[in-house]
Amino acid sequence: MTNKNEINKNKIYKTIQSITKEYMQESLELIERVFTDHYGKEEGKEVRALVEEIRSKKCYLPDLELIALDEDNHVIGYVMFSRFHLNGNYEEELLLLTPAAVETRLQRQHISKDMIEFGFRRAKEMGFKAVLVEGDPANYHARGFETAANHGIMPGKTVHLPHINCLMVKELVQGSLDEIQGTLEYDYYDAL
Repeated sequence: MTNKNEINKNKIYKTIQSITKEYMQESLELIERVFTDHYGKEEGKEVRALVEEIRSKKCYLPDLELIALDEDNHVIGYVMFSRFHLNGNYEEELLLLTPAAVETRLQRQHISKDMIEFGFRRAKEMGFKAVLVEGDPANYHARGFETAANHGIMPGKTVHLPHINCLMVKELVQGSLDEIQGTLEYDYYDAL
């Protein structure tokens, strides 16, 4: 498996690592602050509640809850991958990437890119085959995500997207999306 930490060469952050108990609260504060900055207070609270809910469910994978730390060991970036299913299938093969947050003043410096790429490598080593994400395609196409509907993964009635292209998927193992298909629903989560 990948080393516990990934050291950064450009010094915007010191390391990327799986979350540890000492950073649980600080990461929640970062998530709420970043989403509040960009989308308002209500969204900040909702995303924080989602992370707390995922942490309490069997879909939670502590090795794939990632943080970036600065030189003073403060959390400046956050990414969570958790198990997900389509129609009750693929829970051991499919991940959901949500949320991703970087300290507002440090955005656009490749911190989330590095964290997501680190997560892809670790997830593949753990045996996962694909990752789903909901968001702006412009932010995710460069990471290899494609429109999920093109692969037979459709949003269900509990998924409200501005456009069908906002639900995307990425193969971690070539050819895996030939076998993974179904309908995405968020009824498993109270926070969504």
